[in-house]
Amino acid sequence: MSTTLTQAKIPPSKHEFSEIVHRLEAGGSMLPDTPENLMQIIGIYKAYAVPMDFYWRDLLYIAERVFLNPLPAFKYFLPQEYLDLHNHYAGDDADLRIWRGEATAHPELLEFMEKGETFKGSKLFHHLWHDRINMEFAEACMRAMLWHQGMGGRFYDYLEDPEYIANADRAIKAYFKGNPLMLGLHKLFPNMFYEKVRELSYYSNLGLFWEVMAPVFFEMSDIYDEGGFKGVPDAMQFLVNGIFAVAGRPIYHHVYIRGECYEIIPKSKGFTWLYEAALPYVEAVFYRTAPFRGTKSYNAQAQQVPDEQKDFHYGILYADVFPVGSAGIPPTLLMQDMFHFLPQYLLDYYQEYCRGEDDILIQLGITFQRSMYNVTSAVIQALRTALLYPLDDPNPKHLLKNRQFFEMQMDRFKRPEARLHDIQNQEYR
Repeated sequence: MSTTLTQAKIPPSKHEFSEIVHRLEAGGSMLPDTPENLMQIIGIYKAYAVPMDFYWRDLLYIAERVFLNPLPAFKYFLPQEYLDLHNHYAGDDADLRIWRGEATAHPELLEFMEKGETFKGSKLFHHLWHDRINMEFAEACMRAMLWHQGMGGRFYDYLEDPEYIANADRAIKAYFKGNPLMLGLHKLFPNMFYEKVRELSYYSNLGLFWEVMAPVFFEMSDIYDEGGFKGVPDAMQFLVNGIFAVAGRPIYHHVYIRGECYEIIPKSKGFTWLYEAALPYVEAVFYRTAPFRGTKSYNAQAQQVPDEQKDFHYGILYADVFPVGSAGIPPTLLMQDMFHFLPQYLLDYYQEYCRGEDDILIQLGITFQRSMYNVTSAVIQALRTALLYPLDDPNPKHLLKNRQFFEMQMDRFKRPEARLHDIQNQEYR
């Protein structure tokens, strides 16, 4: 449906971002539909998907196997069992085949794990030299979800439920069976252990979320290479369709101790991918997160961190990528991970329009920001589809309800830190 048709039935929007509101009403994205934008977002989705294929596997490994190891020095050393673990959305035996590729770890990931940026060496060498996938980024996302609780769904509430506590208690006692010191500490300080298990449940939550997103991004890259996307709205609609296709995927937390499975959050609880993982992830990671240490003072007297949780606005949709491109800041770690897997056409683009490798992490960070505005647009369109009316609804009252919804979403980008204005300009590089 064209924007003109919508405006013929209801008056034009007077919102600060009226042009973008009209674009959303026409089935578009917050990101302008240009060949350059399409190329950038698909290229970065591919570059993101490869490390994400490690992230989700390692998150599940930590949640399911490392569990309460008091000295988890090797938690980033993914065993072969988890590299061979079949993704439920790729391969011939998939629950729902989103990507046409293999279900085991991606070949580019395995190649990088073997030799890194330096040379073929032991896992320990690559780890200590920091020549590896930066799982610290994944853990930062997990902690954002843990901290920004109550973002929708019933997952957080269940973590306080007596049933959850009982399940966690059984797993804790089984894990430390034969270890009187740790069992004694658990008896003295049970809440300390329960809180750690809650954190591990978010490891599982995020791992199961990203297990879906990796094949989605791989498939989008393949479709683009085949010339299958006509523009940015096509890419956004693929994401919308994917959201609905996997919305009911179970979110759970199982722990494996000496060959026995302990269901801390059973699948039978009915927690689902959309409400317990995807929407809380977007709220906690895209919008909120927390100020990166070294960029803001956490001293209450300095008043550089908001008093209210609702005022946190440090996600990628608001990020100033230039200071973010500093050592040790989680998104910088992601940028470094993505750099290893950039498609050649995106590398060529950076060489032509930017300053080559001198600022390539900054440039791909800005590209990533553009791509996440497109993902957020897909979430907004999916919510509109689920909660409101079709874009071509003949009833003006229904179109007005859609308009109010879109404008309410755009209100979140009125903050001066928001990058919605910036991404409208192709020169924002």
